[in-house]
Amino acid sequence: MARLIVVSNRVSAPVRNAERAGGLEVALQAVFKNHPGVWFGWSGRVVASKEEIETRTTELDGQQYIVTDLTREDNKEYYNGFANRVLWPILHYRLDLAEYSFRDLTGYLRVNEHFADEIHKIIQPDDIVWVHDYHLIPLAKALRERGHRNKIGFFLHIPLPPPEILTALPGHDRLFHSFYDYDLIGFQTETDRVNFARYLVNDCKLATRDLETFLAGDRTIKLGAFPVSIDVDEVARWSQQGARSKLARELEGSLGGRKMIIGVDRLDYSKGLIERMRSFGKFLEQYPHWQNRVAYIQVTPRSRSKIQEYADMDAQVGSMVGKINGTYGQVAWTPIRYVNKSYARSSLAALYRLGSVGLVTPLRDGMNLVAKEYVASQNPADPGVLILSRFAGASHELSGAMLVNPYDTDSVADAIDQALNMTLEERRERHEQSFEALKANDIALWGERFLNELAMKSSELSMFAAAFPKAG
Repeated sequence: MARLIVVSNRVSAPVRNAERAGGLEVALQAVFKNHPGVWFGWSGRVVASKEEIETRTTELDGQQYIVTDLTREDNKEYYNGFANRVLWPILHYRLDLAEYSFRDLTGYLRVNEHFADEIHKIIQPDDIVWVHDYHLIPLAKALRERGHRNKIGFFLHIPLPPPEILTALPGHDRLFHSFYDYDLIGFQTETDRVNFARYLVNDCKLATRDLETFLAGDRTIKLGAFPVSIDVDEVARWSQQGARSKLARELEGSLGGRKMIIGVDRLDYSKGLIERMRSFGKFLEQYPHWQNRVAYIQVTPRSRSKIQEYADMDAQVGSMVGKINGTYGQVAWTPIRYVNKSYARSSLAALYRLGSVGLVTPLRDGMNLVAKEYVASQNPADPGVLILSRFAGASHELSGAMLVNPYDTDSVADAIDQALNMTLEERRERHEQSFEALKANDIALWGERFLNELAMKSSELSMFAAAFPKAG
């Protein structure tokens, strides 16, 4: 019987009844409910030398978890280096922040070879392999070189920029041509899919008739958009239960009747935190009657603190928060509460429910599940308003959100005022539109759609391939 082998950069050790942490874990656990198999990835453990690397297997409820270690050199070059200092900024449209080095690329390829070696030990001929995210682009090629002809799919959780940006990566052809060894490549949005289709046509000269299926040598590659979602019922249940929690009661009490604006983001330049702070400061300046009548809660756990750009950004955001609070704050009112700690997703759902406005304004985001969780957490009888960046993948689905350009601080400031003044009737209508979109694309459907597409019979693809000549 075919197994599903999922591969991602990081795998968390399973704990029974523990709340799932990140978006990837939530998405994959929903998949594993119907397709138990193997989840393979980095353990998070860093060792001094190659000889100390261990690969360990655990099992919970019929699901197998296999983790392997990385050396300090691997972690520096593969993870902190090429993945996060080159691919992350470039795929988020930030060429100015990319710091390319051949050494980091070598480490990136080396870790992908190590992953392929470990998977080679366990893979069976009829297994289906699903690879996740930018850390592991070359993995299918490495598996093919070891003789494996399994169905292999890839899903990119972050944005995919147009070819004009992709081709700025030194050696882009070497890296991105390794996508040819996948059977199905999934993206968050149609925009991302079309961007990559343009790259395959314009720069790789692959033949296609529909910009979805391409010929690469003797292989056929399919592209598709599969927007990641959330477990809508679970988040709604959390918010209802959390409304009675000690955390929610204490926060509501501290508001003193003020309307609450909430933002929840990892500390990353893609999230637009600096621009958001400018917008909120502009809002207080242009709409002074809201001073001492609103409280902005920004929850921002720190990440990648060893990378200098992130440390600099942390200092800059903190400085801006201090300046705004110093300019507009009063003895009994602090405009911005800036919190650098993590909360369980169930606790965040309770906070979202209290928010009259959800402020989600990334400069570029593959999807942004915070936006979806904010919508799912609302009380439908008296919902808050989601202000959402048009550059987040979620903007393609959440039609009831107020879409803004995060670079335009005046328009974001105006949107905050409009959201706070919005009638109950309009708020209910907007919430219903977005909530219906969430229900139509629940997380359980996401995995099934991708796997069904990946399982398409090879004969069907062969017939498609025969319909037009190969690129020459």
